[in-house]
Amino acid sequence: MNTLFEIKGMTCSACSSRLERVINNVDGVKHASVNLATESLSVNFDNESVSTAELIKMVEDAGFEATEKIAGTEILLPISGMTCSACSSRLERVLNNTDGIIKTGVSLPGETATIKFNSAIISLREIRQAIKDIGFEAGEIESAQNAHKNFEIRREESAAKLALMKKKLIYALVFTIPLLIITMGHMIGMGLPSFISPHESPLGFALVQLFLTLPVIWFGKDFYTHGIPNIMRGAPNMDSLIAVGTSAAFVYSFWNLVEIAIGVDPMAKAMDLYFESAATIITLILLGKFQEGRAKSRTSEAIEKLMDLTPAMAILLENGKQISTPIEEIGAGDNILIRPGDRVGADGTVYEGRSELDESMLTGESMPVSKTAGDSVASGTVNTGGGALKVRVKNVGENTVLSRIIKLVQEAQGSKAPISSLADTVSFYFVPTVMAVAVLSGLSWYVFSAEPFSFALRIFISVMVIACPCAMGLATPTAIMVGTGRGAQLGVLVKSGEALETAGKINTMIFDKTGTLTYGQPELVDIFLADGQNAEELLSLAASAEQQSEHPLAKAVLRAAEKKELSLPETTSFNGVAGLGIATKTDGHSMLLGNKEYLSRNFVAALDGKNAVEAASRFESAGQSPLYIAIDEKLAAIMAIADKIKKEAPATIKNLHALGVKTVMLTGDNEKVARTIAKSAGIDEVVAQVMPDRKAEVVNREKAKGRKVAMVGDGINDAPALASADLGIAMGTGIDVAIESGDIVLMKGELTGVLTALALSRATVRNIKQNLFWAFAFNILGIPIAAGVLYIFGGPTLSPMFAAAAMSISSVTVVTNALRLKFFTV
Repeated sequence: MNTLFEIKGMTCSACSSRLERVINNVDGVKHASVNLATESLSVNFDNESVSTAELIKMVEDAGFEATEKIAGTEILLPISGMTCSACSSRLERVLNNTDGIIKTGVSLPGETATIKFNSAIISLREIRQAIKDIGFEAGEIESAQNAHKNFEIRREESAAKLALMKKKLIYALVFTIPLLIITMGHMIGMGLPSFISPHESPLGFALVQLFLTLPVIWFGKDFYTHGIPNIMRGAPNMDSLIAVGTSAAFVYSFWNLVEIAIGVDPMAKAMDLYFESAATIITLILLGKFQEGRAKSRTSEAIEKLMDLTPAMAILLENGKQISTPIEEIGAGDNILIRPGDRVGADGTVYEGRSELDESMLTGESMPVSKTAGDSVASGTVNTGGGALKVRVKNVGENTVLSRIIKLVQEAQGSKAPISSLADTVSFYFVPTVMAVAVLSGLSWYVFSAEPFSFALRIFISVMVIACPCAMGLATPTAIMVGTGRGAQLGVLVKSGEALETAGKINTMIFDKTGTLTYGQPELVDIFLADGQNAEELLSLAASAEQQSEHPLAKAVLRAAEKKELSLPETTSFNGVAGLGIATKTDGHSMLLGNKEYLSRNFVAALDGKNAVEAASRFESAGQSPLYIAIDEKLAAIMAIADKIKKEAPATIKNLHALGVKTVMLTGDNEKVARTIAKSAGIDEVVAQVMPDRKAEVVNREKAKGRKVAMVGDGINDAPALASADLGIAMGTGIDVAIESGDIVLMKGELTGVLTALALSRATVRNIKQNLFWAFAFNILGIPIAAGVLYIFGGPTLSPMFAAAAMSISSVTVVTNALRLKFFTV
C-alpha cells in the first residue's frame, strides 16, 4: 500500500533524514521517502503489519505533525435544515452509502458537510440532489477550484507563513539596527550619550543592549520552541544549533551584566558583551529564512500555472438551453459549449462544430490544433478559432488529462534522485557532529590556548551557527521541483527524480519504428496484382478482411478503400497471428493477409513467381512494406504500404550521435525495408522482423553489454520493452497521450522531445551537483574557519554574525541556483 502524508514541523535536512530513517525502520514499511521541499512523506507499507494511524503516531513521536492525503475531490458545502443530531447523523449515513462518495463528515453546529467523492462516478449536481432528497438544502460551494483545494490551501498557508516571516524580520531589524549602532558605532567615530556610554555608564550600556535584544529573541522564539525540544529528544536540528549558539551568547552576556551591576570590573565586562551577536544572528537567520521561503515559493510556479488552467464556470447545454454552471457540477455525459476564446473545462469529444484549440499549455505545441466532430478535447485548452464547439464530457475533476498531468508532476517533484543519497546520509549525522565539533573547538581553545573564555565562546557560537544543514537538504529536491516543472511546460513529463537523473546517463537509445520514428499513418502507395485480379475488387475484399485488425497496415488498407468509397463484402470469420498476419473467410473466399513467411507456412502457391519477387523487391528497396494477399490458397496481390519517416528524425538522430548515444531501431518489417528506413534516419543498428514480445529481449541484450538503455515507443504494445529499459520514454499524441506509460512521456509525439528530455536531465543533474558543491563547500570551508583553524596560523577568526550570514546565504544560494532551471531551453 502506498500512502502520502503531509508533514509539518520540519526545518532542515536533519529533520527529514531523521524522520525518513525512523519510518524506514518500522516493521512492515517497505520504503519511506521524505521530501523537505514539498514537506511530504511517501510510504510503501504492508497495511496488515502497520496502519496509517500508527505511522502518524510515530511521526508525532519524532516531533512532527502528519496528515494523510487521500485521493479524491473534497468540497465543503453549507447545509440548511438540520435541527438536531438525528438530522446530521442521517445525512452523514445516507451520503456515506452513496456510490461515488468516499467519505462524508457532517457538522451540526457548523451546519456544513465535508464530502470527499470520486467525480468520475458522481457529480456535484447529483450530490446536491441526494441532499435535497433527504430533506435538506446545500448552499453554494465556497471555492471554484475544489479539485485543487488542498493545493490552494497550502499555497495560502505558504503565503501567510511568508507574510508572518516578513513581519517578524522587519520587527527584528527595528531593534537590531540600533543595537548594532550602539555597540559598533564607535568603530566609525560615532559617539554615544553619557547614560549609555560604556566608559561613563557601563551598566546603562549593558541594559540598553539587553532591552534591544529581548524583543529580537521573542521574534525568533520558534528557534527555541522547536530546537530545544529536539535536543531533549536526542534529535537536534538546525533550530537547535541557532538556539544553543544564541543562548550561549545571551547567557554569557547576561552574566556579565549582573557582574557589572554588582561592580565586578564594570569597564572590562561592558566590553565583553555578546548581546548584539545573539540578536544579529537571529535577525540574519530570519532574513535568510525569508529569502529562502520566497525563493522556494517560486519552485511550484509550473504547478500553479497548470492549476489555473481549469475555468471556474462552463456552459451546460440542457434541454436546448445554455446554462452557466460551476465546473464542479459538470459530470460525465453532460454536453457543454465551448465558445471562441473560452477555456475547456473538462475532457470530452466534439459532437458538433469546427474550430482550433491552443493545446500548448499541455503539450508544448505552439500551433493551434484543428478540431471537428469526433475529435477529443482536453481540459485547460483554449478555443482560439472562430467557431464554437459542442462537446460531450467524458472526464471531469481529477480524471481529466490536466489533473493527471498535475498529479504526475507533483509526484515527480516529491520524488528523490539517487544523487541525493549522499546528502541525505550526511544530513542525518550532520547536526550532532557539528555540535560535537563546536563543543570540542570551544573547549580546546579554552584549555589549550592562552585566549580568554570569551574567545572560546565566540568560536563555539560561530561553529554552531555557520553549519548549513538546510542547504544540503534543499540541494536536490529544489532542482527536481523546478526541473520537472519546466519539463511539463515544454511538453516533457518526467515521472520521478530517478528518471530525470537516469536520462542524462543514457548511451544507447532504442526506437520502435511505427509511430515513433515514423508518423504511424501508413498509406497504400502501390499494388502488384496477380493475373486475373481486379484492383478495386481485391481492395474491397482486403479491407473487409482487415476491419477487425488493429495493425497499422490494416488501417492503411481500410483508409484506401474509404477514399475510393468501396462497399465491403461480409467477413464471417477472423483469426490473427501476432507479428505474421490474419486468416479470414470473406465473401465466401478463404483469405490470408500478412508477410511472406505467414503465407509460406500456409502453403500459398505462386509466392516465388518472377513478377511477384521483383515487385516485392522493388517495394522493399523503396522502404515500403509488402503486404501479401492470398485468395483460396493462391497469391492474389502484394500491396506496398509506406509510413513516412518523421521530418525531425534525421536531425534528432544526428544530435544523439553528437551526444555519444548509440541508436537502434526495432521493427516487425523485413530486413530490407527496415534498413532502407534506418539509413534515411541515420540509425546505427537495425533489428528487423522482431515480434512485439521479443522487443524486451533486445533491450536486455544491450543492458547486458553494460549500456544505459532508453526505449522509445508508443507506450502501448511497447510496454514490456519500456519496462525493461533503464529509461522508458513514451511518445504521446497530444491529449491522447498514454500518461501512465514509461518513465518519461513526450506530450507532443515529436522526436525532438527526446533531446529535450536528455538535455533537461543533464541540466538538472548539473544543477544538483552545483547545489551540492555549494552546500558542502560552505560547510567544509566554513566550519574549520569558524573553529579557528586559520587563527592558528596567524589568520583571522570568524565573527558569529558573519557565520550566521554565511549560513543564510548558503540556503538562498542553493534555492536561487535551482530557480535558474525555470529558464531552461534546448
